[in-house]
Amino acid sequence: MCSDKRTCVPKFAPFYPSPVASDTNSAAACHTLQCRSLLKSFSSEIELSVGSASQRPAGVVLNSYPHPIIAREGWPFLLLAIVVAAAATAFVGAWSWPFWLIALFVLQFFRDPPRMIPQQANAVLSPADGRIVVVEKAEDPYAGREALKISVFMNVFNVHSNRAPVDGTITKVEYFPGKFVNADLDKASTENERNAVVVSADSGAVVTFVQVAGLIARRILCYVAVGDRLTRGQRYGFIRFGSRVDVYLPLSARPLVAVGDKVSATETILAEL
Repeated sequence: MCSDKRTCVPKFAPFYPSPVASDTNSAAACHTLQCRSLLKSFSSEIELSVGSASQRPAGVVLNSYPHPIIAREGWPFLLLAIVVAAAATAFVGAWSWPFWLIALFVLQFFRDPPRMIPQQANAVLSPADGRIVVVEKAEDPYAGREALKISVFMNVFNVHSNRAPVDGTITKVEYFPGKFVNADLDKASTENERNAVVVSADSGAVVTFVQVAGLIARRILCYVAVGDRLTRGQRYGFIRFGSRVDVYLPLSARPLVAVGDKVSATETILAEL
């Protein structure tokens, strides 16, 4: 169950290295064009996400949850990939480049930059990076109601950290074992392994968000339990290697996204309550 994993919540202080310093120091140790290109991409993403106070839009604050820029969930995978790549280099030299590309892929997959949080009182923020695949009226089986359903599909190149879409108190957390069909398909919402969180928002609305495993994703991580207080943009979970998040809202909610739109966790407003 999700509530059994609360001990996994990272407890260390925030660590966001200077984009320029990180890029310079890391690039000095890199000897491939791919590595330098990836580091430059990371630097740009951090600068765009953080910015200065004067660059942030009015009514927006910076998300500084206690987590490093590379998600802790990815540390074992990254370490293994680097060890394997280093060993391959020792044995086959330049022919080890595929292993270093795999290590770079793992590095980019587990990136977890801070985000700016819109502060509109009635806003429902995206819980994940990705592409909108569903905006429709549907049954919310977790809260027992008809609802507006908005689904975000995450491919393997998206950030996979999941963040709370609203301020509120958790009233229900429920885990369901299941299949691992392509998360882009509608049936993934009801057939795949998933973890649902139901929140009583400060506005009085009931908001449900569901982590859904995918074809490649085989591990859902959730760090919250019933009774916990969530704030918008708060990091509450992670899904490894491709998946989706379904959001169920009251029928009175006004969607601000359409199928095919690309969204960013926390920074994109999905709907207004």
